[in-house]
Amino acid sequence: MRTRTGPILTQAHEPSIEVSGRLGPRYDEILTPEALAFLTELHHRFGARRHDRLADRMRRRFEIGNGHDPQFRDDTRHIREDDEWKVAGAGPGLEDRRVEITGPTDPKMTINALNSGAKVWLADQEDATSPTWRNVIEGQLSLRDAIRGELSFTSPEGKRYEVTATETPTIVMRPRGWHLPEQHIGFTDRAGRTMAASGSLVDFGLYFFHNARQLIANGRGPYFYIAKLESSEEAKLWDDVFTFSERYIGIPHGTIRATVLIETLPAAFEMEEILFELRDHCAGLNAGRWDYIFSIIKNYRGRGARFVLPDRSEVTMTVPFMRAYTELLVKTCHKRGAFAIGGMSAFIPNRRDPEVTQRAFEKVAADKKREAGDGFDGTWVAHPDLIPVARAEFDAVLGERPNQLDRQRPEVEVGAADLIDVHIGRPITAAGVHGNVSVGIRYVEAWLRGLGAVAIDNLMEDAATAEISRSQVWQWIHQDRTTEDGTPITREYVEGLIAQVLSEVDRRDGDRFDDAAAVFRDVALGNDFPAFLTLSAYSRHLTETP
Repeated sequence: MRTRTGPILTQAHEPSIEVSGRLGPRYDEILTPEALAFLTELHHRFGARRHDRLADRMRRRFEIGNGHDPQFRDDTRHIREDDEWKVAGAGPGLEDRRVEITGPTDPKMTINALNSGAKVWLADQEDATSPTWRNVIEGQLSLRDAIRGELSFTSPEGKRYEVTATETPTIVMRPRGWHLPEQHIGFTDRAGRTMAASGSLVDFGLYFFHNARQLIANGRGPYFYIAKLESSEEAKLWDDVFTFSERYIGIPHGTIRATVLIETLPAAFEMEEILFELRDHCAGLNAGRWDYIFSIIKNYRGRGARFVLPDRSEVTMTVPFMRAYTELLVKTCHKRGAFAIGGMSAFIPNRRDPEVTQRAFEKVAADKKREAGDGFDGTWVAHPDLIPVARAEFDAVLGERPNQLDRQRPEVEVGAADLIDVHIGRPITAAGVHGNVSVGIRYVEAWLRGLGAVAIDNLMEDAATAEISRSQVWQWIHQDRTTEDGTPITREYVEGLIAQVLSEVDRRDGDRFDDAAAVFRDVALGNDFPAFLTLSAYSRHLTETP
């Protein structure tokens, strides 16, 4: 046998991006050669590190599932104990964030958000947007036009929408999380391997490349909400993306400002480290309550009955683990000069039902009163009619001040055990199980039709609340739970509820309820627990074939 020595010759490829999605009207204004070249550079420089960070997530989830509770890190203690460093803080237009409205980026919702009177608009390409190829690119078009004052929209019924507000909210765009791919764009690396692009880098890259300079000219800046982070290493990856991007188009370092959602259990143990890694680009943290609940369930789903949560409606912001995490967030933010932004109550008004509207106003007012009293600098709402309600509670605390960064919280002491104290002492009810199945199927059906934020039973549902619904069902089955009346929660029991829900909904030609029920079965009734319901559903149902 001959042994070959010497260098092994390999074929080197020039990194490249290829678009396989259908090109609609004006898509060429977003998918320009220059923008695609920028996306290529982002993937070439940061794609491999993204995959490394996703592997880290899997390892950590495995460790927690096998009995290793998360702890505050010993190797970063010096960061937490150094009182000198601060974050960059607010950029122009972010000094007052007392009320932020959230929503998807289709033209109608964009115009409504810009006319809403909120201080900030979270322009959401993540959980409030179903990531169809059309939504991904046409959302970019909406943002491009809005930033240039060129956006208008006429509905199929002939109603015309225009931006009429003299002062519009500061736009903070939320790209998809690190875990989500963009199947309609392929990246080929130097080794000739082609893989789906990163949804995060696509959303961020297209928005930043086309709008950063115009936003600066408008007196604002390229601002981002960063979703689903699980570690300071992931934050460091984003910080390096920001630094490279600023240099690429020639704007000063630190122009980008990011607000990080603390919406995963591992991230709650690394708040200061996340702020530190992003300190040149960081404006604050947000308490992403719904994904945080989902993260608790996901990480502790197999750890026994004491980690099982009751009905979703019983997991409020005042239960021990939620209270601990939000108190720690405010203290951490203000210690480092960062804004603490509250979360979104799911209650929404119904203009055709005064009783529902009044209940929503009361629930939201109580939620925002608690947040303002705890020291938050601002909060989220999902409906324009809720802006005055939320603003009144923050005005009562802030007065003329733009924020309450000066309010430190030295009395707050949160330990590792407090962050996983999930004891609530409430039962699982038959209505709670039915509600989860109903919301899960009805939301996924709308998501498959391209709708990412959906009003269901007078609550605003998005991908995060759907994740809670399906993950609770999975956990209840696998932990042999029963309802309050003693009924075992089994696959057969839930199958009966699926059939019941399908009989209750209004069916019409072209609906996606059968597909939605199949997705729900996959993510709630299977032996394995998919990390995100959106991953397989996206690949199976939302990806166009070339």
